[in-house]
Amino acid sequence: MIKIVWKGFMDYEKEEKWLNHMAEKGWNFRKYSFLRYTFEKGTPGEYIYRMELLGKSPDNEESKAYVDFMKETSVEVVDTYQRWIYFRKNKSEGTFDLYTDYDSRIKFYKRLITFIGPLILVNLFAAIYNLYLGLFIGHEQGFYGNAYVSIISWAVTIVLIKMAVSYMTKIRKMEKERQLYE
Repeated sequence: MIKIVWKGFMDYEKEEKWLNHMAEKGWNFRKYSFLRYTFEKGTPGEYIYRMELLGKSPDNEESKAYVDFMKETSVEVVDTYQRWIYFRKNKSEGTFDLYTDYDSRIKFYKRLITFIGPLILVNLFAAIYNLYLGLFIGHEQGFYGNAYVSIISWAVTIVLIKMAVSYMTKIRKMEKERQLYE
């Protein structure tokens, strides 16, 4: 039995948690395309899912080598979307964490911030530009549609900034913890 769910996430941690919650209910993740998740009915709690933002595209040799290494550790690649890759491992084989040390987790969060940064700038530019068009140009023509579009861009910008700040906070916390244990 196949189940399709249309859902969007701005936070990879929430998406990963949701995928694992679906797996606990017996819905095994199979495919992702923009906002569309495909699941198949399976054994409840059979798999643990993890997500990774690759440094380069999945077709890059460095990324392929990483994926091959993961496969050697009995981790299955479920799907890829742009630079995101979805892994799963059978729960009966034990815990499944992609990052077991501070340095690799810090590096991952820095990669996330680098990924989010340009999105913040694009949305901020769109917000300011649409606000300008809506209030100044629109005022002359009696059309304020761009000002309303600007609100969406401002909202997305704020959400992305909150994500980036939370990742920076996690990095600082991990750096302090790492220093305590060294």
